[in-house]
Amino acid sequence: CISFGSLAAPPFGGVLYEFAGKRVPFLVLACVCLLDGLLLLVLAPPGGTGARANMPVGTPIHRLMIDPYIAVVAGALATCNIPLAFLEPTIANWMKDSMGASEWEVGLTWLPAFFPHVLGVYVTVQLAAAYPHLQWFYGALGMAIIGASSCLVPACRNFGQVIIPLCGICFGIALVDTALLPTLAFLVDVRHVSVYGSVYAIADISYCVAYALGPIVAGQIVHTMGFAQLNLGMGLANVLYAPVLLFLKNVCQMKPSHSERNILLEEGPKGLYDTIKMEERKG
Repeated sequence: CISFGSLAAPPFGGVLYEFAGKRVPFLVLACVCLLDGLLLLVLAPPGGTGARANMPVGTPIHRLMIDPYIAVVAGALATCNIPLAFLEPTIANWMKDSMGASEWEVGLTWLPAFFPHVLGVYVTVQLAAAYPHLQWFYGALGMAIIGASSCLVPACRNFGQVIIPLCGICFGIALVDTALLPTLAFLVDVRHVSVYGSVYAIADISYCVAYALGPIVAGQIVHTMGFAQLNLGMGLANVLYAPVLLFLKNVCQMKPSHSERNILLEEGPKGLYDTIKMEERKG
């Protein structure tokens, strides 16, 4: 869903801006957000504090950040999203200058990339089910595809050609995200407490770093060095980071350690969650 939002935004904004004016996309989004907020209040109202009282306390986020395995995954998530984050604010001007593209053409350039992205998610899920010990390899392969596709973008000369490397970038991002996000949950299970809010907050921070730097860093690089150099740099960064994922090769062989989770359960059940876990362990 996060990827769908990122990939649907350019065609949505481009078409509405071209044919309805710049205010209309924001008004539509405001209405959608308001409707979503109302539906959340009706269908998923805030629960009481009683249920949370029996939940275990998760590992602090600062301790998760210094875990080397989690740090490697977070770095991969940030690096693989850099091409998408850096191209969105810069490719429009490049297409207008190099091929005379209109606003709606710039927006629709990203639309076909959604389909290989969904394909990448499906392929990775199927491969992970059959060969779960190769999650790191799927991520590394995705980063290699992203790197090669990024380097091809400046060589494109028309609207149709640009679509091909963008599809490659989004297919590679699907491989990385779909392979490495579950790895974060597994790392928390075997090395920390099985509470996932903080570790997925780290994943969101990784995305946000890429998208926050995009408009600032990418624009400056294009201004000083050029669009081609920006893409070559992003491609090189992904290709060089891919071998780092070898560090995760033995993650699937890890066993739960004497972590905070075990210590918590050995102190005796204090609530419903702990009682259920104690029964599972006895079983």
